Amino acid sequence: MYRILSSVLCLSCSLSALAHINGYAAVTGISGAVIAVGATDETAASFTTGKQVIIMQMQDDIIGPNTTNASTFGDISDPKMAGRFVIGIIASVTRTSGVLNSITLTGSVGASFNIGTNSTVQVITYEQLGTTDYTTTADIGALAWNGSIGGVIAFRVNGTLHLRHTISADGKGFRGGVPTTGGGGSCDASTYIAASTSTICAEKGEGIYKLTNTNWTRARGHIANGAGGGNSHNAGGGGGGGYTAGGMGGVGYSCGSTAGGMGGVAMSGQTSASRVFLGGGGGGGEGNNSNASSGATGGGIILVRANAITLDAGFCSTAMITASGSNSADAGANDGVGGGGGGGMVVLNVPTYTIPSGCTLNMRTNGGNGGRVNDGAVHGGGGGGGQGAVILSTPTPSGMIIQTNNGTGGCNSNATPCTSQAPSGAGTNNTGILNSNVGTLPIELLGFNAVVGEGTVHTSWATATEHNNAYFTVERSEDLAQWSAVGILEGAGNSVVRIDYAMLDGAPILGLSYYRLRQTDFDGTTTISQVVPVRLLDGPVQLRVFPNPAEALVQVHVKGVADGRVEVVNALGQRMAAPVRLFDGRAELDLARVPSGTYVVIVSTGHAVVQERLVVRH
Repeated sequence: MYRILSSVLCLSCSLSALAHINGYAAVTGISGAVIAVGATDETAASFTTGKQVIIMQMQDDIIGPNTTNASTFGDISDPKMAGRFVIGIIASVTRTSGVLNSITLTGSVGASFNIGTNSTVQVITYEQLGTTDYTTTADIGALAWNGSIGGVIAFRVNGTLHLRHTISADGKGFRGGVPTTGGGGSCDASTYIAASTSTICAEKGEGIYKLTNTNWTRARGHIANGAGGGNSHNAGGGGGGGYTAGGMGGVGYSCGSTAGGMGGVAMSGQTSASRVFLGGGGGGGEGNNSNASSGATGGGIILVRANAITLDAGFCSTAMITASGSNSADAGANDGVGGGGGGGMVVLNVPTYTIPSGCTLNMRTNGGNGGRVNDGAVHGGGGGGGQGAVILSTPTPSGMIIQTNNGTGGCNSNATPCTSQAPSGAGTNNTGILNSNVGTLPIELLGFNAVVGEGTVHTSWATATEHNNAYFTVERSEDLAQWSAVGILEGAGNSVVRIDYAMLDGAPILGLSYYRLRQTDFDGTTTISQVVPVRLLDGPVQLRVFPNPAEALVQVHVKGVADGRVEVVNALGQRMAAPVRLFDGRAELDLARVPSGTYVVIVSTGHAVVQERLVVRH
């Protein structure tokens, strides 16, 4: 089993125990704008109406056919949605005895997240610090990733962030594998998967594929960016992968071919400002003398948006931003050592920095070091973790020092100087520094909606930030294959404040049609939102619901029909009040006991179904 590290809430914290500021919730289902949740942590922040949230795919079913006992086990076949995230605004929440059950957004979730056996999605509060400028008062940390939530720091500042303290997600990423304690036998370089009951193969580190098959959890094959565990006899665990691959674990005792765990894979091919990953966990060490050590945890994720960052004078030595992988512990005599954790990732959507002369703003997403063996004979040191990534929306400013170094492999013995060493993380140090010249930050789209009016369709959307955004195009389709432009609106170019947009389609398609939003950068690059279906009925049937928003009593008037059934449902299609009948095209709904939120009023007649969105506010 993966180790779970605790997070301690405090006012003045060291790097080992920082106060986290975010709330976290595991997603169990998504339907339209409604997100059903399971495990939560609202110790530091609650999910409340009007708050922005980030929905992020932490793990996905990405290894495809790479499931055989071979060195290709755990390779990435298709990254799918892993690492993707979007931003939304909470319209309402539901709770049972104070426990969060669901979150309803103001618009539908802007991506098709995957929720299944080998996938995890979480919602994170996107905290706004201060009203305009904000000065840090204590170190900021993250809840440690526990298999379903945590690992991410996310906040925004509308003005200037005055940085006086450390922002750290060190060691808050994917968890390391546990060692074996009763192993032994001959050297084994050919076993890449083994069952959880194996006593001669250590556990794999955790990665972006959620590993649930108990027949695959151990042995030297990596699992995406999670490293492989050491095999018999006394081999080391591999280093977790980050932006670059982790190093292989040390060879093992009297092994001609290495039995060390394979390093976690590199995520450089998938990493961008809109796709980021927790650092992979190191693989456990194999041992038969109860001295083997566990693999280390990877680094977490830090997402910061601000109009500017200023490093205040007098705090040069205390302020830094870091999301490095952890180092693995050294092993006692005669056993293998766990691998270092892969480096995490930092995304700074910040156009301006002010760093006083003589000061440096230090940033790091280093891979963790593998531990060394404390024995005169060669066994298996831990592989070094791969470096993480730092993604800036500008060229690196003067006075900022960024390190994305690979973790160092541990020595396979206690020889000084070391004569046999496990490999370090792969690639050249600092290749994980990514600036605007290699990829710009995306717009932060706060939902896209299309609502039927009286013979029209109203589309609306909002952005939290924009970078090099030229214009938006609202597009419409009858068959999801051919799309035509409804209209174009100019974008703001660059912005770090919320901007609301709207467009009216005055000549929509009768019946079922689909709308989407296309965003175009100045360089011609485009991104496309989720698709929103709408149904415009042919004929004179018109629905009016008022007041809207409503508190209790709601009037429903339908023009064109006299009889029908009226009901109110939530975004999951669940009925919220007893249905009522139309009488002469009119009905009254009593919603006094319906929780505040966004619902749909549906009127079913003999020949048509019409609906309208309704907001309830108590």
